[in-house]
Amino acid sequence: MPNLSDLTWVQAKEYFKTSDVALLPVGSTEQHGPQNPLGTDHLIARSLAEEAAKRVDVICLPVIPFGVSVHHMQFWGTIHAPSHVLKAYVKNVCLSLKRYGIHKIVVVNGHGGNTRIILELARELRKKGLFLSVFLWWEASTRILPKVFSEPERGHAAAEETSVNMALHPHLVSKNKLLDEKPREPFAKASVGVSYGLDTADYTSSGVFGISATASVEKGKKVFEAAVKELVRHVNALKKAKIDDLLPKPLV
Repeated sequence: MPNLSDLTWVQAKEYFKTSDVALLPVGSTEQHGPQNPLGTDHLIARSLAEEAAKRVDVICLPVIPFGVSVHHMQFWGTIHAPSHVLKAYVKNVCLSLKRYGIHKIVVVNGHGGNTRIILELARELRKKGLFLSVFLWWEASTRILPKVFSEPERGHAAAEETSVNMALHPHLVSKNKLLDEKPREPFAKASVGVSYGLDTADYTSSGVFGISATASVEKGKKVFEAAVKELVRHVNALKKAKIDDLLPKPLV
């Protein structure tokens, strides 16, 4: 199934007569170290969504390339969409789809900073007859392939993300700039129960959290395939589910 943007309205009408499921990739445009492109999050999200859509024959929407990235703003090129802006954007995309009979939407989210606001929106739209699920590829990878990367390799812009970029967009990765940086403690060790509203620049000068030098194309392909298979499994289950069973329960 091609991307929605590639269809005419006549072709889109025929699709919407036959399916109530759509995939919506959402990411960000933000720093991912000196080796990765700013578009890492939305490029990976789009690739995952488009590949899964082909395998299960559902429509994939154009990617939303901006997200909640205020914590990366000290790094050049980062674009920040405030939470309320992203929420309104995704909400109106979803409500537009509902007009055409789409009641199940999988948000393929490539950026952790978007997760909270999209889940908040999912709860709101559920009350309006729309069921949103949120797929996080790095969580799927951690559970499916726990031994491929160590914890320091799974940080922001570290080996896991860099490997997926190498597999999908090798021409955009600067392999000669791979580096490792252990995040620093910007303040004295916090007391139990204390959190700070800090920025990425408080922890790292390069933008890399951990180890990226061990990234490889082979590891990236393994992660991508595992994530796609898990996304496909989810979409197939969603296609079979009755929308009434996915909506909020009545008073108990």
